[in-house]
Amino acid sequence: MYNYHFAFASQSFFLDQEPIEEILRERTQYYNNCEKEIDFWFVLNPNFLKSLDDSVNYYDKNQSFAAIVSLDKQFIQWLKLRLIFVSIGSFRSQSVFVPY
Repeated sequence: MYNYHFAFASQSFFLDQEPIEEILRERTQYYNNCEKEIDFWFVLNPNFLKSLDDSVNYYDKNQSFAAIVSLDKQFIQWLKLRLIFVSIGSFRSQSVFVPY
């Protein structure tokens, strides 16, 4: 089983209001320097949100969302502290996450 953790918000928030590209670029560079395999993804309109329990399904289903999904819980917790206006959650899967 894989434990995935995620931070999600509106696409507008991630793409227009926060420097998410810079944050993910720096994280990628850090992973490359440490020779660590990338274990996070930026996903537009994540379908997995629809299948999760009600604790994370309180958002407006007509809005476009984006999510950062990772195997690293601490990274997602750090994103929550850094970005503030995101919601976080987790899910388990028997297969490797495919972001499309």
